[in-house]
Amino acid sequence: MRVLAVGGGAREHAIVAALVRAGADVFACLRNKNPGICRAAKGYTLVDENDVPKVVQFAKASAVELAVIGPETPLEVGLADGLWSAGIPTASPSKSAARIETSKSFMRELLAGHKVKGSIRFAIVDTTRDLELALDELGMNVVVKPTGLTGGKGVKVVGEHLMTKRDILAYGDEILSKNIGGSAKIVLEEKLVGEELTIQAFCDGRRVVPMPAVQDHKRAYEGDKGPNTGGMGSYSQKGGLLPFLGRGEYEDAVKIMENVINALRKDGAEYKGTLYGQFMLTRDGPKVIEFNARFGDPEAMNVLSILNSDFTTICEKMASGNISVKDAGFEAKSSVCKYVVPEGYGTKSLAGEEIKVDEQAIAREGALLYYASVNEKEGRVYTTTSRSVGIVGIADSIEDSERMAENAIRHVSGRIHVRHDIAKKGMLDAKVRRMEDIRSGRI
Repeated sequence: MRVLAVGGGAREHAIVAALVRAGADVFACLRNKNPGICRAAKGYTLVDENDVPKVVQFAKASAVELAVIGPETPLEVGLADGLWSAGIPTASPSKSAARIETSKSFMRELLAGHKVKGSIRFAIVDTTRDLELALDELGMNVVVKPTGLTGGKGVKVVGEHLMTKRDILAYGDEILSKNIGGSAKIVLEEKLVGEELTIQAFCDGRRVVPMPAVQDHKRAYEGDKGPNTGGMGSYSQKGGLLPFLGRGEYEDAVKIMENVINALRKDGAEYKGTLYGQFMLTRDGPKVIEFNARFGDPEAMNVLSILNSDFTTICEKMASGNISVKDAGFEAKSSVCKYVVPEGYGTKSLAGEEIKVDEQAIAREGALLYYASVNEKEGRVYTTTSRSVGIVGIADSIEDSERMAENAIRHVSGRIHVRHDIAKKGMLDAKVRRMEDIRSGRI
């Protein structure tokens, strides 16, 4: 089958690798020359992925029979709709269904309107005065978000990024005056106490086929310090759970995702594609932090690296509306992904610097390599302002997977930064103890 893959990051490299393993001929649309994608593809074009006519034109010229969209911004501008209109089945959601990610206000109102379990207290405001009134109602223990897309970097938490009421109002004024996220609107949410986790699922409009749970780490520096980023690394555990996550809690989160799919369908926005649910595991079970209308990055690398079913068939069935749980199987393995990023990532990235990647040495360590937002020029690889390389270790235990990823990272050099603490045993043990304290009421 001839399949179009849209996007040029490590998530998309993982998507392309899974399609190729399933025997697909892949044709890629991407902004930057990602060496992993360009090497694996039968054909590619360097293009703005948000330029719907140009992407559709390339898809038709390549005679593709199916499409998969990696990033969120093409979904927001309606690329899936454009591909469907051109007669190309697409395993990614329509512009209308993708609002579950592209509009935080839409998501919160959808969950509240359909009384979906896992909803939290929130307010949507578009003036500083209304923000002040919402704070009077919700209290100071809140999270402040622009309603639109910000690449995972627009969320600010009171007590971490914002310390006073004045800080909250100042950030709210910044969102409104600068249209951060593309809309002069703020979503104010109650701050949750617990551990964050991600569950991704293949969806065909009615059915939800869940994948193993993953935990991502957004902060730039070790010890979960520093600015929020697109994600510095992630891990999954053999068996599909996480060290602090019980089977019943996992199933409760999946049920929330099923209810969201049903709510979208009832509102006339049938959701076909991968759905990403980010939850906070609290004393009262999983609560919704956000939904993404596509694979997570880096979480895609964890799950697609251990997928042992035919990914092309899964995408076909998502698009055609007949997927079932037997279509998706995963190896009984743990995985750890660590990102190599440019110096300064999270504040001011050092772009245009050459990095050296010893692919053969990484393979000898047993790890997988996914190129991210880099540019290849004349056989050399250069950084951009975003993340550079994802390294994934896969083994029976998280500990062995983490060791494999660490060993492999030694074979990437340049002016780079890595969070080495991700998935270390001490960090995981602390998360387990913390959840025990939360469940018992000690926190």
